[in-house]
Amino acid sequence: MSTAICLVSGGMDSCVTAAIARSQGLDLAFLHVAYGQLTEKRELRAFHEIADYYDVTERLCIDGGYLREIGGSALTDRSIGVPEGEVDRPGIPLTYVPFRNANLLAIATSWAEVIGGSYLYVGAVEEDSSGYPDCRKSFFAAFNEVVRLGTKLETSIEVVTPLIRMSKRDIVLCGIELQAPLDLTWSCYQAGELACGRCDSCLLRLRGFEQAGVNDPIAYKTRLGS
Repeated sequence: MSTAICLVSGGMDSCVTAAIARSQGLDLAFLHVAYGQLTEKRELRAFHEIADYYDVTERLCIDGGYLREIGGSALTDRSIGVPEGEVDRPGIPLTYVPFRNANLLAIATSWAEVIGGSYLYVGAVEEDSSGYPDCRKSFFAAFNEVVRLGTKLETSIEVVTPLIRMSKRDIVLCGIELQAPLDLTWSCYQAGELACGRCDSCLLRLRGFEQAGVNDPIAYKTRLGS
C-alpha cells in the first residue's frame, strides 16, 4: 500500500485533506512544522489529536523556527498585528509567511525519500483562501517538477492538493461526508483557548460553515462571520 505524507497544521483544511487520503486507501504519515506562529502550541495539540483519531503512528514534528527568525509575517513577527474583521482586502495579507509552503514541501520531500512515501498531501486552497501566492495550483505543479528533478531517479513522489479548487463551504461538506474530526481542528491565527472569531482564518472558516448550513463545532470568543 502506498504512503501519503499529509502536511497537517492542525487546521480544518489539512484535516479534511488527510481524511481524503485515508478514503483513498492510502497509509498515512503525518508531518507538522512549528515555525514560531502565534498559535504554535495549540496547533501542535490539534495535530496530535487528529493523528490519534486516525491512528497514525508515523509522525514527524519539525522545528521550523528559522521562519520566525526571517519574519515578515503577522504570524511570526510580534511587531506586526494580525488583521481582523475583513477577509476581502486586496493584495497579499500580512499573515502570509514568505515562501512557507516551499519550505514545508522541501521537508516533506526529504522525509518521503527516507520512508518511501509516494504522495505529499497538502490542504492548500486557491479559490477561497487568503490570497497567498504559494497556495496556487501553478505553484504546486511547478514544485512537482522540482521534486522530479531534485530526487533520486528511482524516487516517485507526487504533491497532491485535493482541496485546491474548493471553497470553504465545499471543504466543510466534504469533511462531514468523510467523518473528519472537525471538532479537533484549530484555525485561529492568534488565540489558543477560544478562537478569536475576528482574524481572517476564523472568518473564512465561519463563513464556510454558515454557507454549508452547519454549526462550527469549536468555541469562539466572538462570531463576526456568522
